[in-house]
Amino acid sequence: MANRGSDVKRVLVVGGGLIGARHVQAVRAHPHCELVGLVDPDPKVLPHDPAPRYAHMSEVSEQVDGVILATPTDLHASQGEEAARRGWHILVEKPVAESLPAAKRLAQAVAQAGVGSLVGHHRRYHASVQQLKDLIGTGEIGIPITASLLWAMRKPDSYFVGNWRTQSGSPVMINLVHDIDILRFVLGEVSAVAALRGAGQRSASRIESGAIALAFDQGATATISFADTAPSPWGFEAGTGENPNIGTTGQDMLWISGTKGAISFPSLTLWAGTDWGTPATRRQMIRRENKKEPLDAQLDHFLDVMDGAPPLIDVADATRTLEIALQIEDQLADQTTGGMHARSALA
Repeated sequence: MANRGSDVKRVLVVGGGLIGARHVQAVRAHPHCELVGLVDPDPKVLPHDPAPRYAHMSEVSEQVDGVILATPTDLHASQGEEAARRGWHILVEKPVAESLPAAKRLAQAVAQAGVGSLVGHHRRYHASVQQLKDLIGTGEIGIPITASLLWAMRKPDSYFVGNWRTQSGSPVMINLVHDIDILRFVLGEVSAVAALRGAGQRSASRIESGAIALAFDQGATATISFADTAPSPWGFEAGTGENPNIGTTGQDMLWISGTKGAISFPSLTLWAGTDWGTPATRRQMIRRENKKEPLDAQLDHFLDVMDGAPPLIDVADATRTLEIALQIEDQLADQTTGGMHARSALA
Protein backbone atom coordinates (compact mmCIF):
# COMPACT_ATOMS: atom_id res chain seq x y z
CA MET A 1 0.00 0.00 0.00
CA ALA A 2 1.15 3.56 -0.67
CA ASN A 3 3.10 5.32 2.05
CA ARG A 4 0.64 7.93 3.33
CA GLY A 5 2.10 10.73 5.38
CA SER A 6 5.67 10.33 4.15
CA ASP A 7 7.53 13.58 3.50
CA VAL A 8 8.93 12.14 0.27
CA LYS A 9 6.62 10.30 -2.11
CA ARG A 10 7.97 7.68 -4.50
CA VAL A 11 6.39 8.33 -7.91
CA LEU A 12 6.46 6.15 -11.03
CA VAL A 13 5.81 7.68 -14.46
CA VAL A 14 4.28 5.49 -17.17
CA GLY A 15 4.68 6.77 -20.74
CA GLY A 16 7.62 8.77 -22.02
CA GLY A 17 5.98 10.89 -24.72
CA LEU A 18 5.72 14.67 -24.74
CA ILE A 19 3.55 14.95 -21.63
CA GLY A 20 5.27 12.00 -19.93
CA ALA A 21 8.64 13.70 -20.35
CA ARG A 22 7.24 16.80 -18.64
CA HIS A 23 5.97 14.68 -15.76
CA VAL A 24 9.38 13.01 -15.38
CA GLN A 25 11.00 16.45 -15.20
CA ALA A 26 8.42 17.75 -12.71
CA VAL A 27 8.76 14.73 -10.40
CA ARG A 28 12.54 14.86 -10.48
CA ALA A 29 12.53 18.60 -9.66
CA HIS A 30 10.03 18.37 -6.80
CA PRO A 31 11.61 18.46 -3.32
CA HIS A 32 9.04 16.02 -1.91
CA CYS A 33 9.21 13.44 -4.72
CA GLU A 34 11.54 10.62 -5.63
CA LEU A 35 11.32 9.28 -9.17
CA VAL A 36 11.05 5.49 -9.04
CA GLY A 37 11.51 5.20 -12.79
CA LEU A 38 9.91 5.38 -16.22
CA VAL A 39 7.78 2.65 -17.77
CA ASP A 40 7.83 2.62 -21.57
CA PRO A 41 8.29 -0.33 -23.94
CA ASP A 42 10.24 1.81 -26.41
CA PRO A 43 13.91 2.10 -25.35
CA LYS A 44 14.36 5.01 -27.76
CA VAL A 45 12.05 7.19 -25.65
CA LEU A 46 14.04 9.68 -23.55
CA PRO A 47 17.28 7.80 -24.30
CA HIS A 48 19.47 10.16 -22.26
CA ASP A 49 17.34 10.21 -19.13
CA PRO A 50 19.05 8.35 -16.27
CA ALA A 51 15.82 7.14 -14.62
CA PRO A 52 15.48 3.36 -14.13
CA ARG A 53 13.62 1.89 -17.09
CA TYR A 54 10.90 -0.73 -17.26
CA ALA A 55 9.12 -2.10 -20.30
CA HIS A 56 5.93 -2.84 -18.36
CA MET A 57 4.39 -1.92 -15.00
CA SER A 58 4.50 -5.58 -13.97
CA GLU A 59 8.31 -5.38 -13.89
CA VAL A 60 8.33 -2.75 -11.14
CA SER A 61 9.15 -4.33 -7.78
CA GLU A 62 10.25 -1.13 -6.04
CA GLN A 63 8.05 0.63 -3.49
CA VAL A 64 5.66 3.02 -5.25
CA ASP A 65 3.39 5.57 -3.56
CA GLY A 66 1.83 7.07 -6.67
CA VAL A 67 1.84 6.52 -10.42
CA ILE A 68 1.37 9.02 -13.23
CA LEU A 69 -0.21 7.48 -16.34
CA ALA A 70 0.81 9.51 -19.40
CA THR A 71 0.10 6.81 -21.96
CA PRO A 72 -2.31 6.64 -24.92
CA THR A 73 -5.93 6.96 -23.80
CA ASP A 74 -6.84 3.36 -24.65
CA LEU A 75 -4.34 2.15 -22.02
CA HIS A 76 -5.56 4.36 -19.16
CA ALA A 77 -8.23 2.07 -17.76
CA SER A 78 -6.26 -1.20 -17.79
CA GLN A 79 -3.12 0.43 -16.40
CA GLY A 80 -5.13 2.32 -13.79
CA GLU A 81 -6.82 -0.90 -12.66
CA GLU A 82 -3.43 -2.61 -12.33
CA ALA A 83 -2.09 0.32 -10.30
CA ALA A 84 -5.15 0.28 -8.04
CA ARG A 85 -4.73 -3.45 -7.40
CA ARG A 86 -1.16 -2.75 -6.31
CA GLY A 87 -2.31 -0.03 -3.90
CA TRP A 88 -0.80 2.86 -5.85
CA HIS A 89 -2.45 6.26 -5.91
CA ILE A 90 -3.18 7.29 -9.50
CA LEU A 91 -2.81 10.46 -11.57
CA VAL A 92 -4.09 9.69 -15.05
CA GLU A 93 -3.91 12.03 -18.02
CA LYS A 94 -7.09 13.14 -19.76
CA PRO A 95 -9.36 11.94 -21.22
CA VAL A 96 -9.71 9.53 -18.33
CA ALA A 97 -10.42 6.56 -20.64
CA GLU A 98 -11.30 5.70 -24.24
CA SER A 99 -14.92 4.81 -23.46
CA LEU A 100 -17.56 5.28 -20.80
CA PRO A 101 -17.59 1.59 -19.73
CA ALA A 102 -13.78 1.66 -19.37
CA ALA A 103 -13.92 4.84 -17.27
CA LYS A 104 -16.59 3.33 -15.02
CA ARG A 105 -14.52 0.17 -14.55
CA LEU A 106 -11.56 2.30 -13.53
CA ALA A 107 -13.69 4.32 -11.09
CA GLN A 108 -14.94 1.09 -9.52
CA ALA A 109 -11.40 -0.31 -9.24
CA VAL A 110 -10.19 2.86 -7.53
CA ALA A 111 -13.09 2.83 -5.08
CA GLN A 112 -12.63 -0.86 -4.24
CA ALA A 113 -8.86 -0.45 -3.69
CA GLY A 114 -9.32 2.65 -1.53
CA VAL A 115 -6.59 4.58 -3.34
CA GLY A 116 -6.70 8.23 -4.31
CA SER A 117 -7.21 9.25 -7.91
CA LEU A 118 -6.64 12.45 -9.85
CA VAL A 119 -7.23 13.18 -13.54
CA GLY A 120 -5.04 15.60 -15.45
CA HIS A 121 -7.58 18.25 -16.39
CA HIS A 122 -4.83 20.71 -15.56
CA ARG A 123 -6.77 23.85 -16.51
CA ARG A 124 -8.56 23.63 -13.19
CA TYR A 125 -5.22 24.59 -11.64
CA HIS A 126 -5.02 27.93 -13.44
CA ALA A 127 -5.36 30.65 -10.81
CA SER A 128 -7.65 32.63 -13.14
CA VAL A 129 -9.96 29.62 -13.68
CA GLN A 130 -10.28 29.12 -9.92
CA GLN A 131 -10.92 32.85 -9.55
CA LEU A 132 -13.69 32.63 -12.16
CA LYS A 133 -15.28 29.76 -10.23
CA ASP A 134 -15.07 31.78 -6.99
CA LEU A 135 -16.68 34.85 -8.61
CA ILE A 136 -19.54 32.78 -10.01
CA GLY A 137 -19.95 30.90 -6.74
CA THR A 138 -20.10 34.02 -4.57
CA GLY A 139 -22.82 35.57 -6.73
CA GLU A 140 -20.87 38.40 -8.37
CA ILE A 141 -23.11 38.12 -11.46
CA GLY A 142 -26.14 36.73 -9.63
CA ILE A 143 -27.65 33.45 -10.82
CA PRO A 144 -25.86 32.25 -13.99
CA ILE A 145 -28.21 32.31 -17.00
CA THR A 146 -26.16 31.96 -20.20
CA ALA A 147 -22.62 31.20 -21.30
CA SER A 148 -20.95 31.44 -24.72
CA LEU A 149 -17.59 29.89 -25.49
CA LEU A 150 -15.49 30.15 -28.66
CA TRP A 151 -12.64 27.90 -29.74
CA ALA A 152 -11.43 28.50 -33.29
CA MET A 153 -7.91 27.68 -34.50
CA ARG A 154 -6.44 26.61 -37.79
CA LYS A 155 -4.32 23.59 -37.11
CA PRO A 156 -1.39 23.20 -39.53
CA ASP A 157 -1.84 20.68 -42.33
CA SER A 158 1.13 18.68 -40.99
CA TYR A 159 -0.91 17.94 -37.85
CA PHE A 160 -3.04 15.53 -39.89
CA VAL A 161 -0.45 13.99 -42.23
CA GLY A 162 0.38 10.30 -41.89
CA ASN A 163 -1.34 9.65 -38.58
CA TRP A 164 -4.68 8.71 -36.98
CA ARG A 165 -5.88 12.34 -37.01
CA THR A 166 -6.44 12.23 -40.77
CA GLN A 167 -9.78 10.50 -40.27
CA SER A 168 -10.56 10.59 -36.55
CA GLY A 169 -8.77 13.65 -35.21
CA SER A 170 -11.93 15.43 -34.04
CA PRO A 171 -11.34 18.57 -31.96
CA VAL A 172 -14.09 17.44 -29.57
CA MET A 173 -11.97 14.81 -27.82
CA ILE A 174 -8.63 16.53 -28.43
CA ASN A 175 -9.55 20.11 -27.53
CA LEU A 176 -13.13 20.71 -26.42
CA VAL A 177 -12.99 18.12 -23.65
CA HIS A 178 -10.99 20.77 -21.76
CA ASP A 179 -13.56 23.51 -22.35
CA ILE A 180 -16.42 21.19 -21.38
CA ASP A 181 -14.62 20.45 -18.14
CA ILE A 182 -14.16 24.15 -17.37
CA LEU A 183 -17.87 24.79 -17.94
CA ARG A 184 -18.70 21.93 -15.57
CA PHE A 185 -16.19 23.29 -13.06
CA VAL A 186 -17.73 26.77 -12.90
CA LEU A 187 -21.41 26.12 -13.75
CA GLY A 188 -22.13 22.62 -12.42
CA GLU A 189 -23.44 19.41 -13.94
CA VAL A 190 -24.73 19.14 -17.50
CA SER A 191 -28.21 17.69 -17.95
CA ALA A 192 -28.71 17.82 -21.74
CA VAL A 193 -26.65 18.10 -24.93
CA ALA A 194 -27.41 19.04 -28.54
CA ALA A 195 -24.86 19.40 -31.35
CA LEU A 196 -24.79 20.49 -35.00
CA ARG A 197 -21.95 19.73 -37.38
CA GLY A 198 -20.30 22.21 -39.72
CA ALA A 199 -19.16 21.48 -43.27
CA GLY A 200 -15.74 19.89 -43.70
CA GLN A 201 -12.94 21.94 -45.24
CA ARG A 202 -10.10 19.42 -45.19
CA SER A 203 -12.09 16.21 -45.00
CA ALA A 204 -15.75 15.35 -45.42
CA SER A 205 -15.41 12.40 -43.04
CA ARG A 206 -13.67 14.09 -40.11
CA ILE A 207 -15.47 16.34 -37.61
CA GLU A 208 -13.89 19.81 -37.99
CA SER A 209 -16.37 22.40 -36.75
CA GLY A 210 -19.78 22.79 -35.24
CA ALA A 211 -22.04 24.28 -32.59
CA ILE A 212 -22.98 22.73 -29.27
CA ALA A 213 -25.74 23.58 -26.78
CA LEU A 214 -25.57 22.48 -23.15
CA ALA A 215 -28.16 22.68 -20.38
CA PHE A 216 -27.09 22.62 -16.74
CA ASP A 217 -28.85 21.15 -13.73
CA GLN A 218 -29.24 24.55 -12.06
CA GLY A 219 -30.96 26.13 -15.07
CA ALA A 220 -28.17 27.83 -17.02
CA THR A 221 -27.50 27.10 -20.70
CA ALA A 222 -24.31 27.39 -22.72
CA THR A 223 -23.20 27.34 -26.33
CA ILE A 224 -19.84 26.32 -27.76
CA SER A 225 -18.77 27.24 -31.30
CA PHE A 226 -15.66 25.41 -32.47
CA ALA A 227 -13.47 24.91 -35.52
CA ASP A 228 -9.96 23.64 -36.18
CA THR A 229 -10.00 25.07 -39.73
CA ALA A 230 -10.46 28.78 -38.91
CA PRO A 231 -7.65 31.05 -37.66
CA SER A 232 -8.93 33.34 -34.91
CA PRO A 233 -7.80 35.04 -31.69
CA TRP A 234 -10.38 33.12 -29.62
CA GLY A 235 -9.59 30.03 -27.61
CA PHE A 236 -8.35 29.14 -24.14
CA GLU A 237 -4.78 28.59 -25.30
CA ALA A 238 -4.63 31.84 -27.26
CA GLY A 239 -6.34 33.82 -24.52
CA THR A 240 -4.20 32.58 -21.63
CA GLY A 241 -0.92 31.83 -23.40
CA GLU A 242 -0.99 28.30 -21.98
CA ASN A 243 0.38 26.45 -25.00
CA PRO A 244 3.72 27.61 -26.46
CA ASN A 245 2.73 26.09 -29.81
CA ILE A 246 -0.31 28.38 -30.12
CA GLY A 247 0.09 32.13 -30.56
CA THR A 248 -1.02 34.21 -27.57
CA THR A 249 -3.62 36.92 -28.22
CA GLY A 250 -4.96 37.67 -24.74
CA GLN A 251 -8.49 37.83 -26.11
CA ASP A 252 -11.55 36.72 -24.17
CA MET A 253 -13.13 33.44 -25.26
CA LEU A 254 -15.82 32.82 -22.61
CA TRP A 255 -18.71 35.11 -21.66
CA ILE A 256 -21.11 34.28 -18.80
CA SER A 257 -24.20 36.34 -17.99
CA GLY A 258 -26.35 36.24 -14.85
CA THR A 259 -29.21 37.99 -13.10
CA LYS A 260 -26.97 40.79 -11.78
CA GLY A 261 -24.41 41.16 -14.56
CA ALA A 262 -21.83 39.34 -16.63
CA ILE A 263 -18.19 38.32 -16.75
CA SER A 264 -15.73 37.56 -19.54
CA PHE A 265 -12.70 35.30 -19.39
CA PRO A 266 -9.70 35.30 -19.29
CA SER A 267 -9.67 39.08 -18.74
CA LEU A 268 -12.12 38.69 -15.83
CA THR A 269 -13.99 41.82 -16.82
CA LEU A 270 -17.16 42.23 -14.74
CA TRP A 271 -20.29 44.00 -15.92
CA ALA A 272 -23.10 45.02 -13.56
CA GLY A 273 -26.56 46.37 -14.44
CA THR A 274 -30.26 46.51 -13.66
CA ASP A 275 -32.37 46.56 -16.84
CA TRP A 276 -31.98 47.54 -20.48
CA GLY A 277 -32.76 51.18 -19.82
CA THR A 278 -29.45 51.65 -18.02
CA PRO A 279 -26.11 50.75 -19.59
CA ALA A 280 -24.14 48.07 -17.76
CA THR A 281 -21.13 49.35 -15.86
CA ARG A 282 -17.71 47.80 -16.27
CA ARG A 283 -15.30 46.77 -13.51
CA GLN A 284 -11.94 45.24 -14.30
CA MET A 285 -10.91 42.59 -11.79
CA ILE A 286 -7.28 42.10 -10.86
CA ARG A 287 -6.60 38.69 -12.32
CA ARG A 288 -4.79 36.16 -10.19
CA GLU A 289 -1.61 34.92 -11.82
CA ASN A 290 -0.29 31.39 -11.56
CA LYS A 291 2.28 30.98 -8.81
CA LYS A 292 3.35 27.74 -10.46
CA GLU A 293 2.85 26.16 -13.83
CA PRO A 294 -0.46 24.26 -13.72
CA LEU A 295 1.35 20.93 -14.23
CA ASP A 296 3.53 21.63 -11.18
CA ALA A 297 0.53 22.75 -9.12
CA GLN A 298 -1.20 19.52 -10.14
CA LEU A 299 1.76 17.49 -8.86
CA ASP A 300 1.62 19.36 -5.53
CA HIS A 301 -2.04 18.46 -5.29
CA PHE A 302 -1.38 14.81 -6.21
CA LEU A 303 0.95 14.55 -3.22
CA ASP A 304 -1.84 15.94 -1.02
CA VAL A 305 -4.29 13.42 -2.50
CA MET A 306 -1.87 10.65 -1.52
CA ASP A 307 -2.14 11.95 2.05
CA GLY A 308 -5.94 11.85 1.93
CA ALA A 309 -6.90 15.31 0.63
CA PRO A 310 -10.04 15.46 -1.55
CA PRO A 311 -9.07 15.52 -5.25
CA LEU A 312 -9.89 18.49 -7.43
CA ILE A 313 -11.09 16.03 -10.09
CA ASP A 314 -11.04 12.29 -9.53
CA VAL A 315 -11.80 9.45 -11.94
CA ALA A 316 -15.53 9.51 -11.21
CA ASP A 317 -15.73 13.28 -11.76
CA ALA A 318 -13.69 13.12 -14.98
CA THR A 319 -15.98 10.35 -16.22
CA ARG A 320 -18.80 12.91 -16.34
CA THR A 321 -16.70 15.19 -18.55
CA LEU A 322 -15.87 12.22 -20.78
CA GLU A 323 -19.54 11.25 -20.99
CA ILE A 324 -20.54 14.69 -22.25
CA ALA A 325 -17.71 14.81 -24.79
CA LEU A 326 -18.60 11.34 -26.10
CA GLN A 327 -22.27 12.26 -26.47
CA ILE A 328 -21.30 15.34 -28.47
CA GLU A 329 -18.92 13.28 -30.61
CA ASP A 330 -21.62 10.66 -31.23
CA GLN A 331 -24.20 13.25 -32.27
CA LEU A 332 -21.79 14.92 -34.67
CA ALA A 333 -20.66 11.57 -36.10
CA ASP A 334 -24.29 10.58 -36.73
CA GLN A 335 -24.67 13.61 -38.97
CA THR A 336 -22.31 12.19 -41.60
CA THR A 337 -25.37 10.24 -42.75
CA GLY A 338 -27.66 13.22 -42.57
CA GLY A 339 -29.06 12.69 -39.08
CA MET A 340 -29.24 16.01 -37.19
CA HIS A 341 -30.82 15.35 -33.86
CA ALA A 342 -30.41 16.29 -30.22
CA ARG A 343 -30.35 13.85 -27.37
CA SER A 344 -32.41 15.23 -24.56
CA ALA A 345 -30.52 13.99 -21.51
CA LEU A 346 -27.39 12.26 -20.31
CA ALA A 347 -27.56 8.70 -19.04
